[in-house]
Amino acid sequence: MNKKPLCLQLFITAVLLLLCNASFAQVRTETGLNQYWKFTKGAFEPGGIANPASNWETVSLPHTWNKDDVTDDIPDYYRALCWYRKTIAVSSSFKNKNVYLYFEGANQQTVVYVNGKKAGSHIGGYTAFCIQIDQYLNFDEPEKNEIAVSVDNSFNPDIAPLTADFTFYGGIYRNVKLVSTNKVHFDMSDGASGVYITTPQVSAAMASVKVSAKLVKYVGFKNKLKFVSTIWDADGKSIAVKSSILPKDKLAENDVIQDITAIANPHLWSTNDPYLYRVITQVYNADTKELLDEVSNPLGFRWFKFDAAKGFFLNDKPVKLIGASRHQDFAGLGNALPDGYHEADMKLLKAMGGNFLRIAHYPQVPEVLAACDRLGILATVEIPVVNAITESDGFTNNSKRMLEEMMHQNFNHPALIIWGYMNEVLLRPKFADDKVRQQIYFANIAKLAQTLEDIIRKTDPGRYTMMACHGDYNRYKQAGLIQIPMLLGWNLYQGWYGGVVGDFGKFLDKFHQDFPDKPMMVTEYGADADPRIRSAKPIRFDKSIDYALGFHQVYLDAIKIRPFVVGAMAWNLADFNSETREETMPHINNKGLLTWNREPKDTYRYYQAELLTKPFIKISNWLNRAGIADSANNKVCTQALTVLTNALSVEFVLNNQKLGEAKTVNGVATLNVPFANGINQIQVVAKVNGQQYWDNAEVSFNLIPFNMQAAGAWFQDLNIMLGTTRYYIEPVSKQVWISDQAYKKGQFGAIGGKPYIGKNARLPYGSDRNIRSTENDPIYQTQQTGIKAYKIDAPKGSYELTLHFAELVSDEKKEALAYNLSDGRNTGDEKAQDRIFDVLANGLVVLKDFNVAKKFGYLTAGYEKVKVWINDNNGLNIEFRPIKGEPILNAIQLSKVE
Repeated sequence: MNKKPLCLQLFITAVLLLLCNASFAQVRTETGLNQYWKFTKGAFEPGGIANPASNWETVSLPHTWNKDDVTDDIPDYYRALCWYRKTIAVSSSFKNKNVYLYFEGANQQTVVYVNGKKAGSHIGGYTAFCIQIDQYLNFDEPEKNEIAVSVDNSFNPDIAPLTADFTFYGGIYRNVKLVSTNKVHFDMSDGASGVYITTPQVSAAMASVKVSAKLVKYVGFKNKLKFVSTIWDADGKSIAVKSSILPKDKLAENDVIQDITAIANPHLWSTNDPYLYRVITQVYNADTKELLDEVSNPLGFRWFKFDAAKGFFLNDKPVKLIGASRHQDFAGLGNALPDGYHEADMKLLKAMGGNFLRIAHYPQVPEVLAACDRLGILATVEIPVVNAITESDGFTNNSKRMLEEMMHQNFNHPALIIWGYMNEVLLRPKFADDKVRQQIYFANIAKLAQTLEDIIRKTDPGRYTMMACHGDYNRYKQAGLIQIPMLLGWNLYQGWYGGVVGDFGKFLDKFHQDFPDKPMMVTEYGADADPRIRSAKPIRFDKSIDYALGFHQVYLDAIKIRPFVVGAMAWNLADFNSETREETMPHINNKGLLTWNREPKDTYRYYQAELLTKPFIKISNWLNRAGIADSANNKVCTQALTVLTNALSVEFVLNNQKLGEAKTVNGVATLNVPFANGINQIQVVAKVNGQQYWDNAEVSFNLIPFNMQAAGAWFQDLNIMLGTTRYYIEPVSKQVWISDQAYKKGQFGAIGGKPYIGKNARLPYGSDRNIRSTENDPIYQTQQTGIKAYKIDAPKGSYELTLHFAELVSDEKKEALAYNLSDGRNTGDEKAQDRIFDVLANGLVVLKDFNVAKKFGYLTAGYEKVKVWINDNNGLNIEFRPIKGEPILNAIQLSKVE
């Protein structure tokens, strides 16, 4: 096995290449153009004087104009045409060269102008493109060449995606560079290298390589061409060279094929040993010996197959493919990420124990698959035909071109084993009220699918094809889509959007029974996990980490015990932006194993516990807690503490006192821990093969006295949410909110009323609507309606009382989102109502004729703070006296004032 550090390997390779080819640096030049662009949302006329009324700002690429408006409380985000412009200086040596602007990606319609003239355009937001500009450059004043680029992310029915549960950010959100080449060079017009590598024969004993190159030549070129392909190993040693001549009578041909055979004992690429070779392909003027162009591509020797009964095999060894899907955006950046962020995500996936990546739902930056090659992560990539299609030639042609560009640009990555082309395309089918017309629509989807399938099989017969479907099995079967791809992916959410988790395994068994010869994988599964929400009694759709953890345990166990499930990808590696979502964290899909800024959740640690082969132990990140003391004589609150581990059992230690041992079940060990007020030092210890492994954590606990009056000065504050059974931890202050209870003497609780149940919510309490004017939506999404009083038996003293309100009943319409397949109690639209009431604290009116909607607005957070005094042993009694409608209360805080 190669032991040299990667950086040393790369250095050796670079030096050897330079020694072999002294003119390497002059063959092709690449200059980054990411800095000092001017940007405006205003109008602009290329070649004219910049509109002084436009608000031009200086930006750097990658850039998106949507990084902020997708997270505000105003519905929708900016989707329109915007402009970028930049003045560049070009070298006089470019005068006899081909010069290109290379865009790694811009969303979604792009037009490029050079010195006021249109140089080219591109449709599609997720593949690279190359625009030739040398004919428009001004070499008389080479330092004054203006590049202007219009980018438009407006909806266009002919461009996929049409709808999706992610945000269609606008902008030049990937890198841009200026490339100059000789007049004879490898073709980069489709954003690829122009050289395509395959391995027709691979075994542990022998391998062969086929190099297919596509050239660009100018008309006047008359000399013979020489092609040289060299394979270098990871130590910088040349292991094979192929040289061939393109004679003059073949100069009209642009394609060259070289076969390199009999490579003995190749070092195989695998997920555990991702050994990479490099193929350097060069073209020379055979008569003058001048090097005209060269490109480098990765090479990995591996072979694989999918077996519908036995699973996936890599180099004839069974491998269960387990990993995650990945969206490309990041908190505070949108999808305009620096290169290092993409590689960091792949390292996080590998550190999780994952060996598979679904690049969803669109091709991503080159760094993603390059990192998969290096790290040993197998992958699939797909074009963004999501949810629906348009039955037009324009949509079909754009989809075909997206597919071809995706394939050409990602062709040479050994990590890539599957091409995908449709995702949940029958999710919300059109023409629901016209079944005859809908059948035509389904037939057109099948026709498009077959067209895309045929392109892949012709272009790359060495890889598999896949379509990802949502859980409406019969619909896909009747539409004839299951039979088209080589692999079938299922996006399954039993126990989340509908049904129960036990239905998941039944679905897998049913499909395999009906289609025993069709390999299948689970392309999506998961449950929303808001990192701020915890629950001791998790229930479906409470958005708690704890429900999601149990969900993943059931799903992964079902996947692992079924050999015919070739692989599965958790949805999603990290939380991502979906502007149209509301729920507890508006505009964010919280199914990620990591947060939007890549902090691990317990679900991520669970996969480490289940997938890593080295010993692993980690305490749950529920480290800020609160609760009521177990009894009046016991100043502790006993709560379950979870540890994620692959050890057989775990010993728990609290403040240097051993508590006992818990057995591990499905990667989780749990023990009831008596937490005291303040900081609790936790240590967990496990033994693996006679060696100890441990983890330490501090749990900050706000202990609420069992009898608050008897506690005296011990009592400090309460933070209570009404109408819920979950905990909420504010992310900055770490303040913990607990759920309410019916009033208990000596403690606290609501008197009268009932938890609010939204008519269209899936959770059995509260609302899933976006609450404006707050970042802490869960505090305001639940409430007690018809409340008569709230009593807190706090001791004598001076306090600050805060009452939190949000009017959850509103006439505002909420469009049904595509992913909401089961809306639970859908009993009709709610009607806004007037709600007026008085609030008294120990007999004194603190709020008079209070109208929540009038004061704050509908679906808007608000609070009222008052000073209160408790002068006796009767505590604090807050009365709600109705004047019109039912009084409400969403949350309450009581803090002692010194």
